[in-house]
This record gives sequence, structure tokens and C-alpha cells, in this order.
Amino acid sequence: MLPLWQRLPVIVRAALAGSAVSLAGIVPWVLFVTWNQKLLVRLPWAVLPTALYLWLFWRYLQGAGWPRSTVEARRTGLRANRLSSDVWGMALFAGVVGLTALLPLLGVLSQVVRLPAESQPITVPPQMPFVTVFLLLVMASVVAGVVEEAAFRGYMQGAIERRHGPVVAILVTGALFGLGHFTHHPDSMLSMMPFYLAVAAIYGGLAYLTNSILPGLVLHAVGDVFSLTRLWTTGQPEWQTSSEPAQLIWETGTDPAFWGYLATLILVGGAAVWAYATLATVVRPQLSADLRI
Repeated sequence: MLPLWQRLPVIVRAALAGSAVSLAGIVPWVLFVTWNQKLLVRLPWAVLPTALYLWLFWRYLQGAGWPRSTVEARRTGLRANRLSSDVWGMALFAGVVGLTALLPLLGVLSQVVRLPAESQPITVPPQMPFVTVFLLLVMASVVAGVVEEAAFRGYMQGAIERRHGPVVAILVTGALFGLGHFTHHPDSMLSMMPFYLAVAAIYGGLAYLTNSILPGLVLHAVGDVFSLTRLWTTGQPEWQTSSEPAQLIWETGTDPAFWGYLATLILVGGAAVWAYATLATVVRPQLSADLRI
């Protein structure tokens, strides 16, 4: 089996490995939270077994456990390398600026293509308290941050990067990341793909520049807390910038809102490019020091 695996193209191997990591991390959470909505629904008991499983999952990907022959491969694939405080600060700042640029990007996209008006809804039992639902949403966000960054920016992007470079790696993982969310909007995959590619560029750029998934993991988890809570409380998914669907410029022409979104996108997008370039200069001394060790 090993010779056959090694003969597969790197992109195929990376996609399969990342998908396996994603399934291994997500499926237990789905089972726990589904049972939580049927048993002892007033208590967020799914948080505890999920946290324990997530810790064991993370430890295994870091190289703990059997088989010992795969320790280094698992650790390299995860890409959870430690960073200095300077790199952490600049990486989080750059990521926040990049995520901020998503807002005007969505404003532009909403007038260029027809974005889905709804997402997969969050449904909970009526007797489940607000605090219980919120804690489960926080756990869901942590699971998404840990598992998706480990799978897509770690195991998947890292392997493709080493063979084909960061641009190809981010494009491939971004496309697969978008396809992995098809259940949220099955009829709008193509129109939503620019959004997922932009998200992949933000998190993937951080992973590439810092050689670590940790900053992206933190931002991903925190961002999901916001987007999932918004979806639950308002019914609006993260890509909806207003309660009313926007008019397409192909049908009504451009309006001041479109030009405002475009101008903001250029300004904030430029700031994001500057922040990522600055991050690269902050990271360079640490990488040089690591190479000398």
C-alpha cells in the first residue's frame, strides 16, 4: 500500500490526508451535539467529551501515540509550530485586517453574483436554554478552528506548498474548503467560491508566512463564534451584509453603495497586503534563527 500511496500525485495525497483529518475531528462532535439535543437538553454536556476528544486528537496529530514510525510525519503535517510574541502579535493583526477586508468584498460580490439568501439553519430544541446553546456554539467554533486549520492549512496546504508553492496550495485548499461547505448552500457553490478562496488566502497566508497554523486557528475559532451566534440570533449567514438582497449591477447598473464597497475593499485590501508584508519581515529573523539551530 505504501508504494501505491507514494505514486499518487502530491495534491491527491494531501487532499485525502486532509479529508481524513477533517472527518476524524468533526464526526465525534456531530454525534455528541446530536445526542445533546435529545438527552439532557438543558445541559451543554457535549462540551466535555468533545473537549477531551479534541485534546486527544490534537495530541495524536502532534506525534503522540502509535505508530512511532509516523511521529515526525504527523508533527510536520500538523504544522503547529510555536511562535515568538512578536510574530504572534503581527500575525493576529494581519489576520484581523484580512478578515475585515472580507466585509467590503462581500458587498461587492453581492452586487456581482447572486449570493444565497440563507444558510443551513441552526435548529435547537425549544426547551434548550440560551446559555446551553451559546456554549455549544462556542464548542462548535473551537472544533471548526482546530480541525479545519489542522486539515486544510496543515496537512493539506503544507504538503502542496512544499511541492508546488504557496499560490497553488492556497488555491487548491481554498477550492476544497469551499466544496467542504456545500451543505450550507448546495445551489450556490460557484457564486460562493470567491468568498472561500479569500478566506483560504487569509488563513493560508498566515500559515505560509509563519509556518504555523496557530494564528489562523485562533482567528478561525473566534470568527466562527461571531458568525454562528449571528446566524442563530438573526438567521443571517456571515456573507449577508444586509437583510435585503442587493440588486445586481448587471440588472440595475452600479449605485453609490457598490462604489463605496469597492473603494473600501481597495483601501482595506491594501492595508491587508501591507500587514502581511510586514509580517513576513517580522518572521524572517525567527526563521533564520531556527535554521541556525
